[in-house]
Amino acid sequence: MSAIDETALIFEGGGMRAVVSAGVVVRLIESGLNFPLACGISAGATHTFNYTSRDVWRAENSFTSFVTDPNFGSWRTFVKGQGIFNTDYLYGEGREPDGAYRFDFEAFQASPTDVRISAFCVDTASPVYWSKADMPDLASTLRRAQASSTMPGLMPPVEIDGATYVDGALGPSGGIALDAARLAGYERFVVVMTQPREYVKKPGNAALYRTLFPKMPAVAEAIAGRARRYNHTREQLFDLEKQGKAFLFFPEKAELSNRETDIEKLEGCYQNSLVEAEKWIEDLQDWLIS
Repeated sequence: MSAIDETALIFEGGGMRAVVSAGVVVRLIESGLNFPLACGISAGATHTFNYTSRDVWRAENSFTSFVTDPNFGSWRTFVKGQGIFNTDYLYGEGREPDGAYRFDFEAFQASPTDVRISAFCVDTASPVYWSKADMPDLASTLRRAQASSTMPGLMPPVEIDGATYVDGALGPSGGIALDAARLAGYERFVVVMTQPREYVKKPGNAALYRTLFPKMPAVAEAIAGRARRYNHTREQLFDLEKQGKAFLFFPEKAELSNRETDIEKLEGCYQNSLVEAEKWIEDLQDWLIS
């Protein structure tokens, strides 16, 4: 068994900021590196699906040209109750076989790579992890991707089988699916981050979150504790890196909002990510055979 057969690939989320790692997804596909498991949360779930289906076009355009689609989302759709990102469109009509950004479900299912994506169950205040086995058709796949990516307060919660879900970043890992990969039995990890190496998440205002989510106290508490959990996961990754068990990608800069829609900024960041990914892929291949 080769090293890659024992290694899980993990994509950090971050909304539209994930454009800073979109070039890595493209380069991984072009390099022919086939990991047995890909994991992601929120925008990282989109990277996971694009990598697994080996779709270079969607890997780029999901975080660039898609923002120019008039149905993408805005404060107008937010006021209508559809969310700052119009997720019913982004994970519905827009991804259907005849949609502008169709998702190749057949290629996804045929891929040798399995997946783990995560969402936060509001009813139980706990994470849920979904694999390909939980997504037997296009509708169930897109619905779970939508749940994983639903920023609380900015997008309406997602109902699946009678349970309510929001963004998986509220789970125990803080948004980096290391826990999902470990639960799947992996001990070696390639992790593609969307924040620079030196980044440390600052804690938010717990009282404010309780005010904003009076009917969802579990969400308020999860948001309040997210920075601590996120920073702890990063510390774990740095320890694994020192042990030779993790290989990490960090963008040189990530000065974007997770709600960025300026196409010129997004295109520029994507092009930068392609350049940054080239050398990283070479080093990754060396690490996999070392």
